[in-house]
Amino acid sequence: MRDQNYQELVRKVTMYLDNELSESAERDLLLEIKSNPAYLKVLSQEKSFRDFIKSKIHRRKPSPALIQSIKEKIRIAPA
Repeated sequence: MRDQNYQELVRKVTMYLDNELSESAERDLLLEIKSNPAYLKVLSQEKSFRDFIKSKIHRRKPSPALIQSIKEKIRIAPA
């Protein structure tokens, strides 16, 4: 797979996993993936990586002081 084609495929796969593709673009991508095992591998790798990140990385909760500070700044902001 040429580098430019690969980058375009990764972009489409990312948009697909983020639910950002139109219905027709999603259909086209899924047809491409079904017809090309290398494309399916890219989709599987990206999905596995995302699942790994979600399961292993824990987000810290913001401190109450930070939340309060943000709320105060929102109230002060001119309309």
